[in-house]
Amino acid sequence: MEKFEVHILGCGSALPTMRHNPSSQVVNVRNKLFMIDCGEGTQLQLRRSRLPFTRINHVFVSHLHGDHCFGLMGMISTFGMLHRNGPLFIHSHERLQELLRPQLDFFCSDIGYEVVFQPFNPSEETIVYDDRSVAVSTIPLSHRIPTCGFLFREKPTRSMREQGLADTVRSYAYCSDTCYLPKLSEQVKDVSMLYHEATFSETEQLRAKQTFHSTARQAAQVAKDACAKRLVIGHFSSRYDDETQILREAQEVFPSVELAHENMKMEIL
Repeated sequence: MEKFEVHILGCGSALPTMRHNPSSQVVNVRNKLFMIDCGEGTQLQLRRSRLPFTRINHVFVSHLHGDHCFGLMGMISTFGMLHRNGPLFIHSHERLQELLRPQLDFFCSDIGYEVVFQPFNPSEETIVYDDRSVAVSTIPLSHRIPTCGFLFREKPTRSMREQGLADTVRSYAYCSDTCYLPKLSEQVKDVSMLYHEATFSETEQLRAKQTFHSTARQAAQVAKDACAKRLVIGHFSSRYDDETQILREAQEVFPSVELAHENMKMEIL
């Protein structure tokens, strides 16, 4: 079976701690590397995960809160120092280009490669990337600003079609940040693995509602209703020194759940 892996680079929320970095992941589909979000410190996490910088050609940004994009400028600059020559495609809300362009012009005018912005509307479900191996589509979410998740769907190979295995292709859904959305379960129906934010425990339901975040139990309910094969929860609030209680609350609803942690590598089967 060809490679389909998810590497967790950061799974904390807005306030960095000694235990967690802000959000970032790398999805490896048949040795093509795709980054999702790029919080502060992401390039250091890339080093620790021993992921090759040069093979990241596409970055998908879920929304324009700093803990999901403050790492972009540093990483773009580092790519230049590593003598990158191929373009870097950044898929995001259209305002990201407006925000980064002055910084690129000032700090990265001579980086030696092109940064290409591919804007999309986070409120609409649309395909933002498509090749022979995988299709990536947006999943509209509900947060304080326009936000979306991303759904990676593997495409069947010729051998899979010949063996009648075309309906067994793997998929991965990334859903962070969002309040509880019951309808989300239909958009990620039967997904092989779901990453869903679980910022708070049940004792903080009111806080979750006020900040448009989810509890671990709510994340588990989405996974259960979607008939997901596996759930990984993350985006933990800095108030928790131990996420054991968060895990237990999710397991009461959906047993096949695990906590994300930095430098975690998960294979999607």
